[in-house]
Amino acid sequence: MLALVRHELRLLASIGLWVARRRHGVAGGVAFPYARGQGATMLGFGFVVVIESVMMGVLLRDHSAVRWAWFAADVYTLLLVLGMHAASVVRPHVLTPDELLVRRAAHVDLRIPVAAVARVRRELRTTHAGAEGELNLAVGAQTTVTVELAEPVVHAPLLGRRGRDVRVVRFHADDAAGLVADLNGLVGLGGLTPARSAPSPSPGPTA
Repeated sequence: MLALVRHELRLLASIGLWVARRRHGVAGGVAFPYARGQGATMLGFGFVVVIESVMMGVLLRDHSAVRWAWFAADVYTLLLVLGMHAASVVRPHVLTPDELLVRRAAHVDLRIPVAAVARVRRELRTTHAGAEGELNLAVGAQTTVTVELAEPVVHAPLLGRRGRDVRVVRFHADDAAGLVADLNGLVGLGGLTPARSAPSPSPGPTA
């Protein structure tokens, strides 16, 4: 329960960062966004919540207390949907000379030491079997980057269950080619490319 409360607080805090056009945990690294492909989906979720709220308001018009309780729950649900998208925008993947921080909204923060990376490649996948030792963080049902590790890292799930070792991590990045090039440069001791040596400008609210 405590883990869920912390997660929801991070979602709500992300809305504030999104409105302020700020990002979380990017200082000293290069940000690689991944939320561009999910805007329409999150908008659809929000639309469904609004329609449900209107319909239930009509059905419960003779039960004022229940109607207002339902309305409050719908408003909170809408905030969480907005927070999920906001968290995806303000919490991008981050690459530093020492590690790759792979994220998924406010519920995944996986730190991968650059020294542990064996291979990284751009790879579009739209199906994920979920094999042992693999972590798939799809956005819009697809991943575009595959990282294979020479030694496992521990992924701790949101609800605080015991972490598991992963050796293959697949995730989505809007600029998959750029991330792969920069990470390959680090793995090969080439360093970050000059064009990506500083974080890109903070994104504004998107649909």
